[in-house]
Amino acid sequence: MGESMNLKKHILAFVFVAFLSLLPLFFSSPVLLHALILIYFWAFLAMSWNIIGGFAGQLSLGHAAYVVIGAYVSTLLYLRWNISPWISMFGGGLAASMLSVIIGYPCFKLRGAYYALATLAFAELVRVLIANTDRFMGFQINGPRGILLPVLGHAPAYFQFVNKVYYYYIILAFCAVLTILLLFIGKSRFGYYLTAIREDQEAAEAVGINVMWCKLFAGILSSFFTALGGVFYAQYVLFISAGSIGSIHISLEMVFISIVGGKGTLMGPIIGAFLLTPLGELTRVYLGGAYMGIHLVLYGLVLILVVKFMPSGVIYPLQRLYNKIMKTQG
Repeated sequence: MGESMNLKKHILAFVFVAFLSLLPLFFSSPVLLHALILIYFWAFLAMSWNIIGGFAGQLSLGHAAYVVIGAYVSTLLYLRWNISPWISMFGGGLAASMLSVIIGYPCFKLRGAYYALATLAFAELVRVLIANTDRFMGFQINGPRGILLPVLGHAPAYFQFVNKVYYYYIILAFCAVLTILLLFIGKSRFGYYLTAIREDQEAAEAVGINVMWCKLFAGILSSFFTALGGVFYAQYVLFISAGSIGSIHISLEMVFISIVGGKGTLMGPIIGAFLLTPLGELTRVYLGGAYMGIHLVLYGLVLILVVKFMPSGVIYPLQRLYNKIMKTQG
């Protein structure tokens, strides 16, 4: 019976991935395609945050800093030395990983909300420094004006395309790779260590788990992939500034999406992105001019309702419904 259920799950997963791959063939509207790209972009960022915030249980409120670092480092390497963003993205990821160690090593020794506050302060520090710096070590940062990337037209070698379909498949591939990695982590010893730390850190330390190393490695992975999301954003929009991708609401959206969908789960951030991203985009389009920031208010209301009625996230009621349907069909 268990093998039959697993087979059905794998078949459904294959059908779902095939459906996602074929979606651009059915939607010719660039608006709808843009909306799908944003959904997967936020799903990717939320999954990246979920490594440290969900699996390891360490609340980070400053992941926007890694988005900024990834976007700026890759862009500056491209503008200064003509390094393709396909290559410079790894430079951005490594820079973000190094900074996650710098902030994580002292703060992971503390308990309570100190890590969350430290990440929030760090993200604001990065945003303010970039917004008030015109040049740094020979690199032209342009302060609050931001950086406008040169438009090359259709240049796949430099991560630029004239058709949004290419960006859709790239961000879908990003999500697929990260999902496979998270599947591997969830079934590995490292994943079990993270679960133990999240549930009871003292007990994890008592049985010999190196809590500090596990947290640091989870932070490295989380910041690395978050930075790759920043690189994708830079190449998709072709403009970056600390104000647009470094503000606190970027970090909060990752947290909200993960919590609403189900943090600490594989599919939770994806479900949360499909629920909250369209809500945010619609409110920004129709209410953003008159009520700036109204999408964050709606996010807060949704979060309150989820915490009240579905404290573990939307994914668990959906899983129960799925299991019930499978049993009925079996």
